[in-house]
Amino acid sequence: QVKLVESGGGLVQAGGSLRLSCAASGSIFSINAMGWYRQAPGKQRELVATITSGGSTNYADSVKGRFTISRDNAKNTVYLQMNSLKPEDTAVYYCAAAKSGSKKYDYWGQGTQVTVSS
Repeated sequence: QVKLVESGGGLVQAGGSLRLSCAASGSIFSINAMGWYRQAPGKQRELVATITSGGSTNYADSVKGRFTISRDNAKNTVYLQMNSLKPEDTAVYYCAAAKSGSKKYDYWGQGTQVTVSS
């Protein structure tokens, strides 16, 4: 079992920055890819960014050039640096982890709220 705990959310003005962190504990040796998803009120959860154990990254078009996902394997932590934030980035952000060989995300954090004011 893997536990994911997010932190770093909050309220920020448009154009500002935030860095989210996701600390993993438990059977972390089983983890391959990790990612960030978000869910805005009344909308479906959507992919924001992913990173593999080898460091390959993928981003949603809406955040490319503004968000950066990174991973510190020594600390078992994944980060999401969010710059040039827009009101439409307002959502609950979730950290997720996939086991090696899995085609889906197997573990999810509880989420952290990000609110961007205009």
